[in-house]
Amino acid sequence: MIHPIKITSTLADETRFSIYEYMLQHKKHFTVQNIADEFKIHSNVARLHLTKLAEIGAISSEYLKTGKGGRPGRVYKVKQDGITISFPRRDHSLLLKWSLDLIAELGEVALEKANQLSYEDGKLFIQELLSERKHRLPLPFEEKIKILTNSAKLIGYIPEIKEHDNTKTIIFSIYNCPFHDQIARHGKIVCSLHESYLRGQVEVLFKTKVFSQFESMLHSCDFCNYKISIHE
Repeated sequence: MIHPIKITSTLADETRFSIYEYMLQHKKHFTVQNIADEFKIHSNVARLHLTKLAEIGAISSEYLKTGKGGRPGRVYKVKQDGITISFPRRDHSLLLKWSLDLIAELGEVALEKANQLSYEDGKLFIQELLSERKHRLPLPFEEKIKILTNSAKLIGYIPEIKEHDNTKTIIFSIYNCPFHDQIARHGKIVCSLHESYLRGQVEVLFKTKVFSQFESMLHSCDFCNYKISIHE
């Protein structure tokens, strides 16, 4: 097990953290040169950052053929499960598994109650964030989007704003599901709870007209996409 201090000290470097965050949002293989070009740093510096991230288990590395002949080149990719910091060690994944097993066993009534709790937690999180930053609603649209995005930055919320007939639509993509390891066993429950939590966050800030998911990791997609039509 990697000591939490090693993980936190590795991610304390601003550039290294930005590289990890960027790789979380783009689930593909990267070469050292890809990262060097993206962050405008020397390839030796990029290699050092990637090596450090691999040492704490945040990313993996392997050799792949380029298709241009010659020897395979080393590439890096973020790990699906991400990294967990816990001291002393706690197995939250086991507690989550028990909770999901219980919801599945008790059926729709339990899922409805769990969705309600998740929704209220989402609202509470944003309300506390607003309070900490001494913000009061209403806020400018751009500021509300910033708050919504920053509330779950490591999960990889990437908002795309579209405007049509005086209605704004947020296409919200989640690239790194925090419950990825439970999708195979309890995918429908996990997605339902995660959607309720996100809905709670959104509805503190906006009046929503449409809130729907049109792509999901549950259906072998690379990421989850939500379409949210809002009033400012």
